Amino acid sequence: MNDETFNHSVRKLLKNVGVNTQQEIEKAVQQALADGRLQGDETLPARVKVEVAGLALDLEFTGDITLE
Repeated sequence: MNDETFNHSVRKLLKNVGVNTQQEIEKAVQQALADGRLQGDETLPARVKVEVAGLALDLEFTGDITLE
């Protein structure tokens, strides 16, 4: 295994996930605010799941997204 290649590919995947996830969350929050489904002072519980095919890896991270 080439550690440098491996580390680079993991970082690239995580960067892609982070950037795209943030953009999608921002769009969803803006739409929910526009639709009146959110007031803008909520704290939204969030969950992120990571699975890697070929590995017995199934991770889950939780946290809150605070709008105010």
